[in-house]
Amino acid sequence: MITLIHRRVEEARQGINPAVICRVPSGWVVLGDVQFLQGYSLLLPDPVVPSLNALTMEQRIIFLQDMTVLGDALLEVTGAIRINYEILGNSEAALHAHVFPRFATEPEEKQRKPVWFYDWKNAPPFDPKQDQQLMNKIAATIEQYQKSM
Repeated sequence: MITLIHRRVEEARQGINPAVICRVPSGWVVLGDVQFLQGYSLLLPDPVVPSLNALTMEQRIIFLQDMTVLGDALLEVTGAIRINYEILGNSEAALHAHVFPRFATEPEEKQRKPVWFYDWKNAPPFDPKQDQQLMNKIAATIEQYQKSM
């Protein structure tokens, strides 16, 4: 089955996915389609697999390391107070990790809840022009972390 994740990875390979932040050893870092939390990003594996369990142990380690490096970069670039990581696969049956920066400035009623309680339909959409500077900073920070490993 071809999922949205498959299409996004293929677009990244072709250089036509405007949300691509950078290539990492396990796949692609992309900015989320909505930005209710500035910097919300995803890690998409390349090649696409059904789940984390479909990867070899070495591939899992690389994917999870890339996921946490993205989290480190988001902490540094956005000023977030913590990072939430989610690997679900219930709607899109392909491995992908959601990486959410969480902020002290979030409404109090949302601070202790999962991000799924936000209004996704009315959230600010990804904007290639507006978000490019943030994407460049995230990419540069990820590159710095990768060099130091």
